[in-house]
Amino acid sequence: MEWRDQGILLSSRRHGETSAIIEVFTPSRGRHAGIVRGGTSRKISPILQPGAQLDLSWRARLEDHIGAFTVEPVRSRAAIAMGGRLTLAGLNAVTGLIRFCLPEREAHLPLYRRTETLLDLLGQDDIWPLAYLKWELSLLEELGYGLDLGACAVTGATEGLIYVSPKSGRAVSREGAGEWADRLLPLPDVLRGVGPAGDAEIAQGLKTTGYFLHTRLAGDAASKPLPEARARFIDAFNRSI
Repeated sequence: MEWRDQGILLSSRRHGETSAIIEVFTPSRGRHAGIVRGGTSRKISPILQPGAQLDLSWRARLEDHIGAFTVEPVRSRAAIAMGGRLTLAGLNAVTGLIRFCLPEREAHLPLYRRTETLLDLLGQDDIWPLAYLKWELSLLEELGYGLDLGACAVTGATEGLIYVSPKSGRAVSREGAGEWADRLLPLPDVLRGVGPAGDAEIAQGLKTTGYFLHTRLAGDAASKPLPEARARFIDAFNRSI
């Protein structure tokens, strides 16, 4: 069994004395693990940094085996990622959420393309938080939990939408919220792609997407909490505002 593809390195860990086990995110194979022989060597280990774009060849005797990767660098994002606290935290949040959310060996091509585009924006702190927020929305949609923000779930109105129902993920207007307003999540205009995207609104949007990531994907926080890398990114972003 053999295939070749390009992908994003999510993680790398030592395996034995000289090898490494890596996880990658690829367009056609999704999240996939494998062994890199000699992965701890001076030649290969600098390549195996999270966020790196790699050319990958995978081979195994049987399809369900972990298999072995041969890797060639396409481009590194390590230097950019180390350029600032927010940038590094953002990269770790993206790779951590992909490892957390996606089942192994299941293709998610639209999300892959969005992820590659997002990581290519690393270091551009003026636009990256908004791009990251949109990426979280696309992650929820890709996994079947997309938010419906076009009209009020109660009245059908398309104006005055300022809340999101935590139960349905649908927009709610001020009028439709009534006495339940204090139980609803914020719906800043930025989540609907309307108006200027100020940092305060982005922070509100991340609070809302974070709720659905937690309740829809994490489930019981005691047994499967969201990656701490996301919380560290949110903290770094809030401190930068």
